[in-house]
Amino acid sequence: MAGPRKVPGLSRLQQAFDEVRFGATRTLNLRASLPTASEAGARVEQWLRQHQVQQSGEVLVITGRGNNSQDGVSVVREMSIRVFHELRRKGVVESFVEHTAGSFVVTLAPVKAMFEAVSRRREQTPLPPPATPPSLEALSDETRQLLRALAERSLDALGMRDRAPFMETEMLKLFGALARTVYEGPDREQRLCAAIRAAMSEYD
Repeated sequence: MAGPRKVPGLSRLQQAFDEVRFGATRTLNLRASLPTASEAGARVEQWLRQHQVQQSGEVLVITGRGNNSQDGVSVVREMSIRVFHELRRKGVVESFVEHTAGSFVVTLAPVKAMFEAVSRRREQTPLPPPATPPSLEALSDETRQLLRALAERSLDALGMRDRAPFMETEMLKLFGALARTVYEGPDREQRLCAAIRAAMSEYD
């Protein structure tokens, strides 16, 4: 009995629809660069964290099917799924679904979901304060003011009437969460400010 008949051009049609739906900025194509499993995991996590603070909503991650991999199993695909599960636990990913045999549509959680996940982990296992900066004094005045405004909104959402005793701790917690979304580069603090503003918009 003959197998399923392939429809010529069907994959190209799917690609065209995906380009319209996601565009280049909301598509991560791991298949094109052939990374190792560990490289793919690091790239997926960094990319998804950045798009969460950019409030990108739905994004497309192309892993490939693994047709040329050992045993026909894509290690990049398996690692990506592992990262999706981990980031869902950490409040970065809201959900993910297989889009094609070699790609996933990932829905990103609101930024404040990441803060809530950090708070839950602190309650279960106390975490040390972020190693850098050693104090908020290392940040510019503008960044500290934005971080304070975000901390005020966060504490208000928690129903804190007297915010003062908790302000610095909350600012450090928020900085620790957002710093992981902003990677090294000459404009890192500017990108941190943009991430803070994005988080603030979710409380307004």
